[in-house]
Amino acid sequence: MSADANNPVLDRSWSDPPGLIGWLSAINHKTISIRFMLTTMGFFAAGGVLAMIIRLQLARPENKLVGPDFYNQLFTMHGTTMMFLFAVPVMQAVATYLVPLMIGSRGIAFPRMNAFAYWIFLFGGLMLYIAFILDIGPDAGWFAYPPLAGPEYSPGKRMDFWAQLITYTELSGLLEAVILITTIFKMRTPGMTLNRMPLFVWTMLVTSFMVMFAMPSVMLASTALITDRLVGTHFYNPAEGGDVLLWQHLFWFFGHPEVYLIFIPPLGFMSSIIATFARRPIYGYPVMVLAVIATAFLAFSLWVHHMFATNVPELGKSFFTAASAMIAIPTAAQIFCWIATLWAGRLNFRTPMLFALSFFFILTIGGLTGIMLASVSLDLQVHDTFFVVAHLHYVLIGGAVFPLFGAFYYWFPKFTGRLMSERLGKWNFWLMFVGFNVAFFPMHIAGLRGMPRRVYTYPAEMGWNMLNLISSIGAVILAVGILLFVINVLVSRRRGEVAGADPWGAGTLEWATASPPAPGNFAQPVVVASRFPLWSPGGVAGVVRGLADDRREVLVTSVLDAVPNHRAVMPESSIWPFVSAVAVTVLFVGSIFTPWAVVWGAVLCTPPLIVWFWPKRKATQMNLEREVKP
Repeated sequence: MSADANNPVLDRSWSDPPGLIGWLSAINHKTISIRFMLTTMGFFAAGGVLAMIIRLQLARPENKLVGPDFYNQLFTMHGTTMMFLFAVPVMQAVATYLVPLMIGSRGIAFPRMNAFAYWIFLFGGLMLYIAFILDIGPDAGWFAYPPLAGPEYSPGKRMDFWAQLITYTELSGLLEAVILITTIFKMRTPGMTLNRMPLFVWTMLVTSFMVMFAMPSVMLASTALITDRLVGTHFYNPAEGGDVLLWQHLFWFFGHPEVYLIFIPPLGFMSSIIATFARRPIYGYPVMVLAVIATAFLAFSLWVHHMFATNVPELGKSFFTAASAMIAIPTAAQIFCWIATLWAGRLNFRTPMLFALSFFFILTIGGLTGIMLASVSLDLQVHDTFFVVAHLHYVLIGGAVFPLFGAFYYWFPKFTGRLMSERLGKWNFWLMFVGFNVAFFPMHIAGLRGMPRRVYTYPAEMGWNMLNLISSIGAVILAVGILLFVINVLVSRRRGEVAGADPWGAGTLEWATASPPAPGNFAQPVVVASRFPLWSPGGVAGVVRGLADDRREVLVTSVLDAVPNHRAVMPESSIWPFVSAVAVTVLFVGSIFTPWAVVWGAVLCTPPLIVWFWPKRKATQMNLEREVKP
């Protein structure tokens, strides 16, 4: 299907204003998504630099490159950056760009809230790194276990900044989850019933519901921690009736589902890439959807397997061992569906496909070591060793980062209108693949030989020297591969081959519009009649007529069958989400130093929020007529 024809009136209606004020006022979902992606990748680069310093320090025994205090800040900042500032936010960032296009919508629900979520995320991340540069970065681990993170063992403001960062990032994540759920349920183009949604849209819908249930737990935990530190409460103080294990239960009730918040969206990346480069729809669509939903439910029944070294009752440990083994079943079902698709397909081994195929090898190793760690007896032996570090990185990098890079190669033409270099892409892939395995596989052996994690040095006679040197060499190779990706992005953005609307010959709806899409996405949203409308004869059954071009008007449809209900007028660009985010930042940063900042910060937040939400006459006068014609 050809790209939409140029519509200057529609483009002007959906475009963000020019100039600095216009830049701060932008609310178009593609603009905010690109900023989100660039910001998260910037934090990914910062976390990678911290990881390289860690590997250089551990490359040889009794190294004095950094001291113990700075090393504690390094591994805390690295873990915090990757888990809270990169892994989940980057998945939501990609989704806010692609989901409206995949479901045939002109925009996203609550666009001003989307902009507010970005500014909150940006200010929170900058706050943490400014604190780190000023030598008041957190130093008690990204997991922040009390009493180590409490006022007695972590005096000063280091862990206060960490606790407030959690509030920032989880607030941003919750807002994005509400936006994506509403968009998917109520803004699908006519004909896109739930059983015709692309699998990536399904994964983001499930992920967003998981965010709604998981993130309030860690927000509650971090709020209790900061009140213990700043106000003198005793949630985690056993001497006053508190319980340090309360933190672990609250944190890991979020922390283990977070692994799947990171892991489930790449399952959607995999399905999109494999379908396109195998030239056939994914085998077993209902199985794939049910497997994602089952994974989400099971993810909330695993948190105690992070706590096998505590005094949890033995019967309870057995339950979580069984649940940890069971969660492999839905993932295995999806892998078999992908294999069936590949087996019957005509494979095209382009760079996105290589990154997708690496998922099978790396995630299998991570999954097998995960089942090993689900055994209480083995977990007690390797708890807090480098075996756990190796497992974590095989799951998160193999299960998330490699598919994410494949997704960037796959959708880069949609983002920019240009293809990335295949030659640089293949070099990028092989350097990352080899470097990753050289870096992290030896950590399994080091852990089995007893090397604890979170130690800044070790004596030569322990026998870990060669394993750490190999890991550090692998980290350098991995870093070179990622640097090559950055070079490929910069070069291809300027001089890459012009892509056209659908360079891969894909079948889903985001490829039915121009690359990059116009500000309003679709001049005339289409009516779909299949899961792959661009592949199926009659897959595009018509177009939606009657939406206004001179204002930001979208079609609202029913939840189950995407039957048109009415038209809604979306808000115009506004600077007030930015101003509100600044006011909220003043509140949170000020509260690190005085509780009164909560009171005066709330006063500061009130005016911009009132102006932001003040009803406009134009927004209330919606024409409820709609017309859907073939």
